[in-house]
Amino acid sequence: MNKSLTIFLESLKTNGTPGIDECVKHLGEHLPLLLELEYTEQDPEWHAEGNVHIHTGMVLDELYILLESDALHISGEMRQALVLATLLHDIGKPVCTKRREINDVIRVVSPGHEDKGRSYLAYKLMETGLSYFVIKTILGLVGEHHMPKLLVVRDKPIGDYLSLARQAECELLYYLELADMSGRHCPDKSKQLEYLELFKMFCMEYQVWKPKEAACYPGYQDWQAHLLRELSDYDANTIDLIYGNAVRDRENGLISTASEAIARSFQYRDSFPQLVVMCGPSGSGKTRWIQNHLSGYAVVSLDDIREDICGDRTNQKIRGQVMQEAKSQLKHHLRSKNRVVWDATNLRKDFRAQICALGFSYQALVTLVIFQQEEAAYFEGNEKRSRSVPKDILQRQLDSLQWPTVDEAHRSLIVKKDLTQHYEGTLQKSEFFSDEFVK
Repeated sequence: MNKSLTIFLESLKTNGTPGIDECVKHLGEHLPLLLELEYTEQDPEWHAEGNVHIHTGMVLDELYILLESDALHISGEMRQALVLATLLHDIGKPVCTKRREINDVIRVVSPGHEDKGRSYLAYKLMETGLSYFVIKTILGLVGEHHMPKLLVVRDKPIGDYLSLARQAECELLYYLELADMSGRHCPDKSKQLEYLELFKMFCMEYQVWKPKEAACYPGYQDWQAHLLRELSDYDANTIDLIYGNAVRDRENGLISTASEAIARSFQYRDSFPQLVVMCGPSGSGKTRWIQNHLSGYAVVSLDDIREDICGDRTNQKIRGQVMQEAKSQLKHHLRSKNRVVWDATNLRKDFRAQICALGFSYQALVTLVIFQQEEAAYFEGNEKRSRSVPKDILQRQLDSLQWPTVDEAHRSLIVKKDLTQHYEGTLQKSEFFSDEFVK
């Protein structure tokens, strides 16, 4: 690791206030899209300050003012994550920016740049030496930074705030967006800032402003305690299923109390299937992880099915036939209430959604196992495979990534090689977690 980069990153935990040019100097090698910000245009009315590089510099300056005043209490890794997320909040714009006619006016827009930025950073930040807590926090802030104003403008209910709080730290989101709005020239700035104050008010009302416990979803502390108390005779997987369904049902407006969640579980909690959906590019170690951790699970492998059908594990021309057979196998295991793994790359959100939805429809406990490490490690792992894929195909896989969010499954694990780095959505450790688990 570059010593100057380490010193730079450490300074952000205390009183570091680097300008945009200094940030690009230290991180441009690891995050090449930073170098493209100055060539990325913005709408002349909504962002009259100029290109994205200029805007980002202004946002950083506004954040530093906040960190010396209203946000003075934010320090350590939280401060580091907030500064870096502010620097990177629009990093997806170079690949998303386009011109579009809106109400007979040609506008400059960047649809989906938030999610694109999060996905772009997911592997690349693993090269920087940042702690996983900081990386996770940055991904949440970058991917959700458009949501505070959106929730207010669309008058969203409590469930949407609870869902957002599972994706990102709401207090940090508020300060990021406060700096974002202050660091731009637009005609309705005062109105936009009012929306952010309303967002803060609703977050406090719904108890998601500052989580009481790091291991608990914001807004669900009382629910967790109630479920653990009432379900103490059940095993970890059953509790996780009931808790996962409770969260999904509450955020969809179907229930409002933990007691309702328990009542709704009577129909499935004594016998249910379990579905594990893998997510990682070729060379990430998915097959080895399954062998080490899920020896009692049936495996539906798209590669194996391709080989059975045509003798070529890499043949994508028979995708329809392969998917039909794979889903048939999966449905059989779900109907039989078996434990089953869906073994494929699953890098796209719509691919994961199809399989997870199938699991939900059979009342399965759905777990997403996500492999996250630096990009070079995937190429290294791919070369060691007995059946490696061409480098250009692996690169396309990495570029196609749509980083998973916690609402896609009941629970999720983040894995680096064979080491569990982080988990979401579980109340008690199940058989999934290795002895080397790192929180």
